[in-house]
Formats: sequence, C-alpha cells, structure tokens
Amino acid sequence: MSDQNVHKAGFTSSGIARGSLASSVMSGEAKSFGGGVPSGGATATLQEMGAKGSTHSSGFTSSGISGGSRASQMMSNEAISSGGGVPKGGTTSTIQSISMGGKGGRR
Repeated sequence: MSDQNVHKAGFTSSGIARGSLASSVMSGEAKSFGGGVPSGGATATLQEMGAKGSTHSSGFTSSGISGGSRASQMMSNEAISSGGGVPKGGTTSTIQSISMGGKGGRR
C-alpha cells in the first residue's frame, strides 16, 4: 500500500507530477533550503522511492517504520541531529506520512 500512496502523491518513475502533493512538498522544501532540494531530504528520498517502487523495502510501511531498516537509520540520524526527537515536518515524518497516504508534514 505504501508504494501506491507515494505514486498517488505524485512521486513517479517519470518524475514529480505537476500540480501534485509531490510538487507541493518539493516547493516547500526548496523554499526552506534557500531554493534547492537537498540530497537525502524528503523530496529526493520520496522521488527515489517512487521511481523504484521501494518504500516498503526501505522500511516505511503502513504499520510504521521497520526496525533495522534504512528508514529506522534515517529516523535515528534525524533524532540525534535534532537533539533526541524526530521533528514534525522533518524528512522521516514526511516520508512516513506520505507512505501511509497522508499529506506529509510541512515545515
């Protein structure tokens, strides 16, 4: 289900769909980072997953983040860099939200 949700959000094998949630996430992230989308950020990660259809295998599942997965490592790194918690609207929470069919968190 999570791969389908990422595609529905507009992260596809052809790129980010115009007028989609994906384009909105990309625009918001670019504004937050002074005009560019960072490598490893929510947009880049979701687009990679959408192109490959690999959200589930990355550990972002409809049941939450799988232990020992790429997703859990991302969450751990983000929590450490944020002083112990995963920030609302951050990379991990945005990817998990969209993979579960949500709108993602905005910064």
